[in-house]
Amino acid sequence: MSTTSIYFSPQLRRLQDIAREVASTVAAPRAAEVDEKRLWPEHTFHALAEAGLMGLHVPENLGGHGQGMLGLAAVTEILGQACSASAICYGMHSVGTATIAAKPTDYQRERYLAPIAAGRHFTTLSLSEPGTGVHFYLSSSELIPDGDDYLIRGLKHFVTNGGHAHSYVVSTLASDASRGEFSCILVDDNTPGMRWSGDWEGLGMRGNAAITMHLEDARVPRQNLLGEEGEQIWYIFEILAPYFLVAMAGTYLGIAQAALDYAIQHVRTRVYGMHNEAVANADVIQHRVGTLWSRVEAARQLLYSAAYAGDCGDAGALPAILSSKAEVSEMAVHVVNEAMTLCGGIAYRDNSLLARLLRDVRASHVMAPTTDLLRLWTGRALLGQPLL
Repeated sequence: MSTTSIYFSPQLRRLQDIAREVASTVAAPRAAEVDEKRLWPEHTFHALAEAGLMGLHVPENLGGHGQGMLGLAAVTEILGQACSASAICYGMHSVGTATIAAKPTDYQRERYLAPIAAGRHFTTLSLSEPGTGVHFYLSSSELIPDGDDYLIRGLKHFVTNGGHAHSYVVSTLASDASRGEFSCILVDDNTPGMRWSGDWEGLGMRGNAAITMHLEDARVPRQNLLGEEGEQIWYIFEILAPYFLVAMAGTYLGIAQAALDYAIQHVRTRVYGMHNEAVANADVIQHRVGTLWSRVEAARQLLYSAAYAGDCGDAGALPAILSSKAEVSEMAVHVVNEAMTLCGGIAYRDNSLLARLLRDVRASHVMAPTTDLLRLWTGRALLGQPLL
């Protein structure tokens, strides 16, 4: 048993058991199909909803589980071992939920959080725009007051769960720049003036449905605004970024564990035909497996301790959370690569499990905030300098 279990409450252990059941019986059996056909993992989402896991971050008084970042890390790791796309799509929903739950109005509790807890509503993030690169928190989308509504004009790229979620946490410029630069607002899936374009044809994570959102004077009620105008930077760095980093780290940790498990099973059962000697008996194989395990476990310990510290409000949590995602990313790419080396030609075949995991895990360095940016922010946090 991993020593990370010291962080888990009895409630979280029960949620992990539920997640394992969904992962093993629903997500894993169709993971290859999701990848091959570029399918959004609707089956996993419905199973998670039926199992009561969609409200992971919804307060308990609204029917949710009231979990924080630790719960998110635990569930996404389990899903990541089974189906990469299912994990990342669920992670985006969970981060969106945590963002809504940070400062909800009574209307937002009733309209969004209670249905999420009941498994009737999926949400997600809509932040990235053309030309912003790694600076996902910047927005040029306009928020224009119009009576009791806002009109939104803008273009959002790489919207995970695009066209499938019931609502989207959208970043915009604030309508009144004197109150702050950016705002966050909820846009429902049936909003007039919102449309979708393109298909997601990524190297990996092929089930993400990360497509383009067009907001063409999309009319949204003012009561959908999250917090006050100009509060987006608070939401980004106090809620959205920490939860996002933990969700992504959990996903890629799961991918690394899946690759290591596959490699261990392979070398345990592989026999050299010429002298009937088990591959696992070779010193170099034993050394490599031990080294890979230690890298996975070290990254796991950092992630879970960082998530726990964040949930506890520890002042030192920020650099730990930033660094945990960077460490997991570097570890996961290395471990999946090395697992393929251990398994040899059988793993290098087109569409083998490790080939799929290698394509999926490469996204860990590409998706913003990138590993380099996280290292930069970690250093700035430790030196007491502004992140931006």
